[in-house]
Order: sequence, then structure tokens, then C-alpha cells
Amino acid sequence: MMTLSTATIPEATQPAELESILAAAETASRIWAARLPSERAVALEAVADALDAARDVLVPTAMVETNLPEARLTGELKRTTFQLRLFAEVLRDGGYLDARIDHPDPEWPMGAPRPDLRRVLEPIGPVLVFAASNFPFAFSVAGGDTASALAAGNAVILKAHPGHLLLSAQTGEVVSAALAAAGAPHGTFSVIFGTDAGSEALADPRVKASGFTGSISGGRALFDIANSRPEPIPFYGELGSNNPVFVTPAAAAANGPDIASGFVGSFTAGAGQFCTKPGTLFVPAGSGLTEALRQAALPAEAKLLNSRLHQGYREVLGTLTANSRFSVLAQGPNPLADPPGPTLLLTTAENVFASPRELQQECFGPTAVVVEYDDVSQLPELAATFEGQLTATVFGTDEDDMAGLVEVLARKAGRVLWNQWPTGVSVTYAQQHGGPYPATTAVGSTSVGTAAIGRFLRPVAYQGFPEHLLPLSLKEDNPLGIPRLINGERT
Repeated sequence: MMTLSTATIPEATQPAELESILAAAETASRIWAARLPSERAVALEAVADALDAARDVLVPTAMVETNLPEARLTGELKRTTFQLRLFAEVLRDGGYLDARIDHPDPEWPMGAPRPDLRRVLEPIGPVLVFAASNFPFAFSVAGGDTASALAAGNAVILKAHPGHLLLSAQTGEVVSAALAAAGAPHGTFSVIFGTDAGSEALADPRVKASGFTGSISGGRALFDIANSRPEPIPFYGELGSNNPVFVTPAAAAANGPDIASGFVGSFTAGAGQFCTKPGTLFVPAGSGLTEALRQAALPAEAKLLNSRLHQGYREVLGTLTANSRFSVLAQGPNPLADPPGPTLLLTTAENVFASPRELQQECFGPTAVVVEYDDVSQLPELAATFEGQLTATVFGTDEDDMAGLVEVLARKAGRVLWNQWPTGVSVTYAQQHGGPYPATTAVGSTSVGTAAIGRFLRPVAYQGFPEHLLPLSLKEDNPLGIPRLINGERT
């Protein structure tokens, strides 16, 4: 078993230490950005190897701090190291740079000669990452934001989540040591602790972008700091999502029992603490689905991540159950206890139309809402009542004409699913984990998948430069061997 020096929960980062970290990150970012993509790829793989080697230390710490089971955490650590290695592949390919070369053209048809123009994506500068609570590996210290920002060529300052401070310190030690051993400059990666340190770092002019996963209230407060700076910066916040699911009458008739059991499994997965948890299920009245859910076997109680989240869950569930527009459809024992039993609430389409924001409030934990509708023609209008979402799902058949509903959902959500549950976000090339506000603060971005690297890059065009002053990615002989767009043609 690997031995780590961190054995106690760290205290809040003090101003003098924060200043040292910020200064080091600014210097390191310039050095790290100048490294070849292949060199950064080797470093990312070294971090992945080190995290795998530290599994027997990190997973037990995570179990104590988060109440999550060993199997879940082991799988999540595997996902974390996988995405680090996937970004290493992205770096070696080089397509992420989106290198474009336009040679001079005196006959350019716009009426004036085209100059020599060469455009490429370059690192944005030090990135501040706010770790999430519900995925203590994959969305935390060495998670997707960190992996994509490091891959892009930026130093990372990681603000630890208070829900797993010791794990954050231990993971940070592994990441820092692996980067140093791989030749990364001092300051390439640092972990800071405490709310004040996070806010101060976000306001510091040396930080050039930030990533966040958490609550709407917390994310919005940080978003406002990022935008009120003398130099506003990109703030990529994932805030909240209800992830509605729509079931057609034909789908209910053909697969009702499977849909009912699948929904229960999805909304209670991870004790209902996934950002893609399906929070609202629309079912046709009289289809039998409501009754199937009423009789469904709900899973046993499971502890939430920490006492603060449990208190917030109790408050939101109390508000929902006190609402006269809801009735309890199904409920496990001790729904407000610690650990809480799952809850299913029932309402109607008419109630949703009358009070959508009240009835669509996100409840972070094992609670979801079932809505009965009368006619399939209501679904597009019901979908339109939602704010921005990470996901939206349709359960239908090939005979269903759901084009109108899908069109509305594609405007509302970043990922639209057909006959599949939204929990379980695969790390792939085509993944989109983002959506219109309040799902995220940057609708054009994703925090999962290889496209996430684009958040921490910015385009620079070089016009008329001699060959020896051009970046390697834009030199005529293409020493990096990367794909490029030359005079409008892919090479």
C-alpha cells in the first residue's frame, strides 16, 4: 500500500500561502504551455498511474468522508484515470488545436488580397477549479476539469470541497508528486482550502478561467464574482438540473414494467445524488404506469454524502410534500431520517402548467416527481415549461411522432436521450454534459468528454509572420504531425 504524508484534515489556506500559490501558478502556466503536447500527455499518464497505485489509500479515505461504498468509489477512480489517459490521446492527436492556415492569395474574391493568416488554440492561463461533492474522484481534485485544463496547457489551482477535505489533500499530494516526477514546473498544480481562499483566488487577476460543479446558489455567487472582476473571465459552472423524462402512451403499453423499474433504479442511483438524476417523469394517465410505480419495490435507505446535504434534502422535501399540488405516490420508511428512504411524489400536468417553478424544484437526494398527463399533444408544451437542463429523455416507439417534443427538448437540454436513462455519463469524444442556464453558466461548453478541453483554450491568429516566429503547430512543415485546415481543406 502506498504511504502518503497527509494524515490530518488541512486547515484553510491563509492569504500569504494563497499569494505564493497564485504566483507559482502564473509562472508555471507559461512554462507548461510551452511544453510539447506529447510531453504533457506523458505527464497526464503519470498522474493516472500514480492515482491507480494509491487506490488502497484513497478509496478508504473516500469511504469515510463521503458515505459512498467501496465498489462505487473504485469504479469512479477508474473513470478518473481513464479520462486522464483519454486526454493524453487527445494531446498526441493534436486535432484539439484546430490549427488553420490560409496562404496568401492575391486573387481572393472578397476584393482585396488574402494575407498569410494562421490560427491556433492556445492555453488560456491559470485555471481555478471548484471541486464537486458527489463525485469525490471524477469531478473533484483530479477530475474532468483538472484533466482538461492541464491537458490544454494551463496550471490548475484546485479549491477542495469541504465534504472530503482529507481525500482532497491526499489526492492533491499524489497529483503534485506525479507531475513533478514527470518534469512539470513547480506550481503546475496546487490545492487550496476554505471558502475565503476560493473567492479570493477567483477574483485574482492571475486566474484566467474557472470550472465549478455544485449548487445553483453557490455557483451563481461565484459566477457573479467572475463577471464583476475588472477583467471578467470565463466561468464554466454546472449548477442544477431536473432532467425530465417523457413517456408516450405507446411506450407505456409496450414496456411499462421495465420503464417503472428503470426509473426507480435511476432516480435512486447514488442515493439520488447524481446531477443527471431524472427528477420528473411524465406518464400517460390511465396507462398503469402510476400504479406500477406505487407498487414498485423501493431500494433501502442510503446515507447522503454529508450532514449538510442531508439537511438541505430534508428542507426541500419538506417544502415539496407540504405543497397541496403534490400527493405521496410511494415512500420508503423514514423518508426524512438519516439515512432517508426514497420518495415518489405525484401531480398532474394541469398543476405543472399552473406552477412550473414550484413543482420543478431540484431535490438533491432520493426523491422524484411523477406527472400524469391526459394527451400526448401536451408533451411539447410541458417540456417548454422547464428551464435549461443537462438532459431530457423520451421513452417512445418507432411509430411515435415525437419530432415536436424532441425539437423543444433539444432547445432546453444539452443531451437528449431516446429510451435510455440519463444517469451514467460516459467519457467519450461526442459526449455533451452541459446545457442552457441554470444547468450551466456556459451553454456552449461541456465538462465531460474530450471537447471539454476547449473551455481552457483561446484562439490566436498570426498574420504575416516569418516561419521562425510561428508556433510549431503553424509551421509550414508541420513538425508536430497534427491535422490542420489549410486553405479550407483538411490535411
